[in-house]
Amino acid sequence: MNPFPDPRKASRQGLVAVGGDLSIATLLAAYDHGIFPWFNAGERPQWWSPDPRAVIDLDHLHISRSLARTLRRGSFSVSWNRQFSRVMEECASGRHEGTWIFPEMIDAYTSLHEAGHAHSIEVWRDDDLVGGLYGVRRRNAFFAESMFHRETDASKVALVRAVQDLWQQDVRLFDVQFLTPHLASMGAHNIRRGEYLERVKNHT
Repeated sequence: MNPFPDPRKASRQGLVAVGGDLSIATLLAAYDHGIFPWFNAGERPQWWSPDPRAVIDLDHLHISRSLARTLRRGSFSVSWNRQFSRVMEECASGRHEGTWIFPEMIDAYTSLHEAGHAHSIEVWRDDDLVGGLYGVRRRNAFFAESMFHRETDASKVALVRAVQDLWQQDVRLFDVQFLTPHLASMGAHNIRRGEYLERVKNHT
């Protein structure tokens, strides 16, 4: 059962609905319909489907010369799903603009991870966690939520490996929500919400 209104009728800012909970069933229903939660601690849950929507794919993935050198050197190692909650905590810390990744959100997504739907990729320098990202996978779609770095290029390594590894697993929609200069420099681009929702329908 889908508890959400049609995201095509979202507000100009992309707000679909307010209220509900962060249960596994609600979160999965949201992602299956191109919707994600984004709100501050103490507020009622807010559910969004912005227009346009930013995505990245293997064909458009841009690896700069300096990043290619970093990858060739092999100074970082990469793992999947070793430290999911810690990756979320690192994504939440050190943000001057504040964060939507508060304890209630970490608990909800950790439950989603334990149920096999949310995943993290970790970037290591020896035994130190220096970068990573997390997101939700639904069949052949991956919805990236946030990433962090503690060393230069660590978050870029996480993104490159996430796209490459997931493409090998037949993921064909890699959502990054909003287009930032950093993501654009790596090949992310905007598509209209209608096209995005059609792709969600085809891949989840």
